Amino acid sequence: MSKTKKTPKFKSEAEERTFWEKNDSVDYLDWELAESVSLPKLKPSTKTISLRLPESLLDSIKIEANKRDMPYQSLIKVWLSDDVKQGRQI
Repeated sequence: MSKTKKTPKFKSEAEERTFWEKNDSVDYLDWELAESVSLPKLKPSTKTISLRLPESLLDSIKIEANKRDMPYQSLIKVWLSDDVKQGRQI
């Protein structure tokens, strides 16, 4: 497969985003020539949330985090991530 259309020049990231939302990249790129890349320094986007927990549960989490010498917020993220990966419902 070869490129059939030339990718336009964009004035802004917003303009480019709008273009790709409305157009299929197959019409502009030869994906058979694409190479896999590694982006080791890329950090995932995060969003702050508020989570209400019973004080006794939070105390237990803090104790467990202290045993592991890590912040309790990090331990909560690890536990949630592990549960999601294992397919459990939270």
